[in-house]
Amino acid sequence: MVLPWFLQVEEDPTGGKLAAQMGKLGGAPYKLDNTTQFHVGDTITTLSRAVMQPGGNEVLLYGTIMGGIGAFFPFQAKEDKDFFMHLEMHLRQEHPPLSGRDHLAFRSAYFPVREVVDGDLCSQFPALPLAKQQAVAQELDRTPGEVLKKLEDMRNKIL
Repeated sequence: MVLPWFLQVEEDPTGGKLAAQMGKLGGAPYKLDNTTQFHVGDTITTLSRAVMQPGGNEVLLYGTIMGGIGAFFPFQAKEDKDFFMHLEMHLRQEHPPLSGRDHLAFRSAYFPVREVVDGDLCSQFPALPLAKQQAVAQELDRTPGEVLKKLEDMRNKIL
């Protein structure tokens, strides 16, 4: 005699046997959707959700084995996402790393980068010479001051 599903759940509160028998989730009791991919460059040892300021947005903070601290911040508007993705694309070309390694290849070390903007790279915009800042800003249909303001506004949303 086969028991109804709600009685089977009472026997196995994790739902592991039930999920495997029903054929859902490929037999695995728990699965996550892989929506983004980004190589941090170190082993993440701690991960937590936090609000950094009263009334601020929630961020995903991480700490690495070598002492690095970082944050993942979800964009609230598609316009911001598009702006920072284009800024990152232009900075990859205008401001190559000192080591000579391709930035995109580094961030895609294990899997291709997907749906993530590198804030570390974008924050290097003020370090560019003024002529390169103007060239990048012109490609984005903005002035260098507007780009700097947008970077500062994003930083203030997180901190």
